[in-house]
Amino acid sequence: MTLETPETTPETTPADAARGDFSADARRTSTLRGAVTDYLNRLRSGDMGALPAVLGLVVLYIVFGLANDRFFSMLNQANLIIQAGSICVLAMGLIFVLLLGEIDLSAGVTGGVAATFTALAIVDHGQPWWVAVIVGMLVGCLIGIVIGLLVAYLGIPSFVVSLAFFLGLQGVPLKLIGAGGSVPVRDEVIRGLAIKNVPVTVGWIAAVVVVVAFAALTLMRHRTQTERDLQRPPFSLVLVRIGAFAVIALGLTYLLNRNRSLNATFPIEGIPWTLPVVVVLLVVWTFVLGRTAYGRHLYAVGGNAEAARRAGINVNRMKVSAFMICSTMAAISGVLSAAYSGKVSPSSGGGNVLLYAVGAAVIGGTSLFGGRGKARDAVIGGLVIATIANGLGLLNQASYINYFVTGGVLLLAASVDAISRRRRSAAGV
Repeated sequence: MTLETPETTPETTPADAARGDFSADARRTSTLRGAVTDYLNRLRSGDMGALPAVLGLVVLYIVFGLANDRFFSMLNQANLIIQAGSICVLAMGLIFVLLLGEIDLSAGVTGGVAATFTALAIVDHGQPWWVAVIVGMLVGCLIGIVIGLLVAYLGIPSFVVSLAFFLGLQGVPLKLIGAGGSVPVRDEVIRGLAIKNVPVTVGWIAAVVVVVAFAALTLMRHRTQTERDLQRPPFSLVLVRIGAFAVIALGLTYLLNRNRSLNATFPIEGIPWTLPVVVVLLVVWTFVLGRTAYGRHLYAVGGNAEAARRAGINVNRMKVSAFMICSTMAAISGVLSAAYSGKVSPSSGGGNVLLYAVGAAVIGGTSLFGGRGKARDAVIGGLVIATIANGLGLLNQASYINYFVTGGVLLLAASVDAISRRRRSAAGV
């Protein structure tokens, strides 16, 4: 038997081939064309990520834009952002649970319970808005810890535990508020999340700072990868990413800072406060999932819990923390929803709230089988869900059409997820 020596390629020097190691792969830098080819190969192997959701969002915008001229108006787009805010936040929390292959059916009503405590803290106890919000978040956090403990240490399936909490928690607002009652949300700060906008000058400054920070961090990361001789994207692709981000951020800021009021006497301009809240949470959780040991452990447990346990990861602790984060995010979502509706009632967080959030995460690209998903999936999927409701509303379609379309889109997303998973397995990815 003869030993074959590694072949040399344009990216592999003869010295690398003589060593027979993988250092050349680690140092290899491709061109922009090569990066595109690599991406297409990943698509063929089933690694589609959020591409189907992005394409679906583009199709929805084209269809609704052609069907109704008001859809592309900035007044409607600002309203769409506000409508999508609470869905995106709740879906972001659910992604942590879905990454483990678990489910939290109580997340929606958890948000309603947390919002109830927040509203009562302001109305009945005279607490400032920030204290009330902290109270609501603590309530959500406590609920998540209890669910996580029952799932992790007692071994009860998350479906059963969260279903029990889904049923039981609906009685909390009913007891505190009463049947048919409601608690108004009139605090200027909380209510302002839905009805007020960031001052135009502040919005421009924030947009420029965000673009500069993104560019600096991206370039620093590429420089570090180059200095450490690690695998990295071509510099041209890095510049394309920075340019695309700048165009989107500054373009959206420009459009939202224009006067979109239908009444010249009362101008409406500026970025809705809901958007900065969603962006901050997106940045935080993207960093946690992609740049911390906790995030790597979460993916490891979702990919193979037994292998993660043998590697020294505390699987039970990871499960508890995931449910805790999910319920805390549900509390924030509940506050955003209360800010939008202007009140809290026993039905807050019920109905289709959870289904829309789960649908948003799955449509955005998060796998139902665990181990695959990003925080951005929640935002993209949330925009898809909100766009369907917003667009059909402008077309004056019956409510049942909304259910049909949303259910069909969710089923299509789940099918894409299953097919992609099968193709990844066949390709050995």
